[in-house]
Amino acid sequence: MIAVDSNILVYAHRRDAQWHDGAKARLGELAQGPAPWAIPWPCLHEFYAAATHPRAYDPPSTPAEAIGQIDAWLESPTLTLLAEPPGYWPELRALLDGGRVAGPMVHDARIAALCLRHGVRELWSADRDFGRFPALAVRNPLLA
Repeated sequence: MIAVDSNILVYAHRRDAQWHDGAKARLGELAQGPAPWAIPWPCLHEFYAAATHPRAYDPPSTPAEAIGQIDAWLESPTLTLLAEPPGYWPELRALLDGGRVAGPMVHDARIAALCLRHGVRELWSADRDFGRFPALAVRNPLLA
């Protein structure tokens, strides 16, 4: 299963994002395809925060636009939302220790732990910070 990180979600949503066309196309392939795919819950939270942030975009997406986008993704019958299952804490703890995580980097560790715990084979992200977690395969689907 492929999981999608916040930045790919934002790029797919924001028409003014540099990577919009590619992100929208790749996300559309997942959403309309037959294979299961996933979004970690924290990535939906971060998508909403980033898309509606007035210092990130001028103008930002309205709350209604961001919620409408999330609702559209949730309509994909092959989408799974990744939440904290039993056994999540040992997975996260190992990533925190092994990745020397501190401060806001815990957000990426949380996403990595969710992906690993749910058996995600690849996380799509433009964030190179996931390199701290070698157990998780990460690929930027927007690069050739």
